[in-house]
Amino acid sequence: MRILTIQPKGLWRFALLAAMLAVGVMPPAYADGAVAPSRVPVPHIEIGKGDKCVADEEFMRKNHMKMLMHHRDETVHEGIRTTQYSLKNCIECHASKKNNSVLGSNENFCQSCHSYAAVKIDCFECHANKPKATGAFHPVVAGAGQVSGLGAAMRKEMHGDADKTLSTGAAK
Repeated sequence: MRILTIQPKGLWRFALLAAMLAVGVMPPAYADGAVAPSRVPVPHIEIGKGDKCVADEEFMRKNHMKMLMHHRDETVHEGIRTTQYSLKNCIECHASKKNNSVLGSNENFCQSCHSYAAVKIDCFECHANKPKATGAFHPVVAGAGQVSGLGAAMRKEMHGDADKTLSTGAAK
């Protein structure tokens, strides 16, 4: 069996390598015992409109996706509709006071943590990222039979005139 031996002329290289590894692995500490701040910015989370979450903060950080998926499965597959763990209620409660959304800036509730953790948010490919506006009409219909938004774009594409009304189909 051969034992690793370090020659005197290579000893300084070994000592330098060991010192570099030790300094690189250990975070710098201050006299009061605090650890130096990280180079990675910690997310700044604006809580939004809510005052208390449906579950403990640490539990929600780790399990919110499991809860949302479970709620989705109960709603879609079993027809059970509750509001406690619904995405709609999360958005209504956690939407920013600045832009009324959970996305759009790294200060917004969902985007701040998901950007920090480098996790893609795919909920909002189908769901709205803002609370639903209170109104009597569907978002496609502006009211008084006029078409707006997606409805206007679809009607323009089909008929070439976005100013037609829904009820009569005639131009204004």
